[in-house]
Amino acid sequence: MSRFSAVLCLLTVLPLRGAEWREVWRDDFNGTSIDWTKWAAEENGHGGGNGELQYYLDRPENLRVENGCLILEARREKVNMAGVLKDYSSARIRTKRRADWQYGRFEMSAKLPAGKGLWPAFWLLPSTEKYGGWAASGEIDVMEFKGHETDRVHGTLHFGGAWPRNKSKGQLYRLENGDFTKDFHLFAVEWEPGVIRWFVDGVQYQEQMEWSSEGGAFPAPFNERFYLVLNLALGGGFAGAVARETVFPARFVVDYVRVLQR
Repeated sequence: MSRFSAVLCLLTVLPLRGAEWREVWRDDFNGTSIDWTKWAAEENGHGGGNGELQYYLDRPENLRVENGCLILEARREKVNMAGVLKDYSSARIRTKRRADWQYGRFEMSAKLPAGKGLWPAFWLLPSTEKYGGWAASGEIDVMEFKGHETDRVHGTLHFGGAWPRNKSKGQLYRLENGDFTKDFHLFAVEWEPGVIRWFVDGVQYQEQMEWSSEGGAFPAPFNERFYLVLNLALGGGFAGAVARETVFPARFVVDYVRVLQR
């Protein structure tokens, strides 16, 4: 490889330092209803491949705009739809086929629900599976939360091969005082070529610069377009069983979501 080629290759994976972030997409949830030009609701009871316990529904009881915030609400109730019986209802929305991005800063201001078995998340999935099925084409978890661990959140990458050859790496962030269920906090990821950084309330707590995909060379799979997902899951392998004392309805309250790019 020539010196010029080596420098060019390096530039393709290094972040663009010095350029300012510029807002390119935003939802403040200030209207009377969800902006369906930005979001699509999912309705299913598949369990997300994790043995989750909820049925996602598109109805005001589970999904609405209220007092300038998006509400994703989990309820303890029997749901029997399309031959699937679940003990809880909840909500999940995404920007798939509405908006997606290659690189950027992704922010959410939110207040999280308390209770064992509650699993709110803010994350990104690939718009196409160019490198193969999950997780060969990647997943970026900006924020995941276990409702019984109210002072900590998790940030994780999923990559590698298709299940069960998938891999992951990440870290958790723990508040020194208070917890994430009492007030709104700012969760963010900065995703640039060859590097992904996680923040809580403006504090960077993690940086990842090494990953892989069986379907392509680094920086695959995190060099394609991804879309946003917001959901409130229940149970599953991450959050664990829902406790009897968990209070319902439980609300994942989002003040705003925005995307910035350099």
